[in-house]
Amino acid sequence: MSHPAMSIRLQAACSEVVWAARLNALWIGFTLLGGVVLGIGPATVAAYTLARRHARGETIHGWAEFWRVYRREFVRASLLVLPLAVAATVLAGNFLYFANAGATGWQAATLVALVALAAVGCYLGPLYAHYDLPLAAYLPKASLLALTRPASSVLLLFVLAAVVFATAAAPLLALVLSAGAWIYLNTWLCLRFFEENEARLDSKGNR
Repeated sequence: MSHPAMSIRLQAACSEVVWAARLNALWIGFTLLGGVVLGIGPATVAAYTLARRHARGETIHGWAEFWRVYRREFVRASLLVLPLAVAATVLAGNFLYFANAGATGWQAATLVALVALAAVGCYLGPLYAHYDLPLAAYLPKASLLALTRPASSVLLLFVLAAVVFATAAAPLLALVLSAGAWIYLNTWLCLRFFEENEARLDSKGNR
């Protein structure tokens, strides 16, 4: 590989890392703006919306557009994200409780439930950003994708686990990169899965 080509690729990779860091800062800032509980839903939806636009090569004007989506989607985003966040918190608490109590069977069952919830959650944000559906349709659609596309679900879970592992090893990443990197990678992968799924459905419909 020539040096100019390598330099261009390195510059592009650095640009994507900077973008993910900006997205991370916006997500943290606007989550805190809503007092975490009321902020996490609209901040997450705004982050996925901007990540989708960035992945499609659109020009984005940072915090102003984030704020616009945050305000517009405040109620719907909270209704979409908070139930999953509460369920994940309860399951994580139960997992730790059963681990301390030595209840191996219940601990394993809770872990399975957490993994299943994570698989569904991997599709939820990108689905909301990409498709215009009734609010009640997103969770069933995300659940269906998680079940019917096992290879894609495993890949998404692997990427999520890699981000979590890296953050656990270097906690500072949580402040500067982790959430933004995950949202960006999650969106980029899911957009390709959605395109493949639509192409497959179109081919079946044309037979």
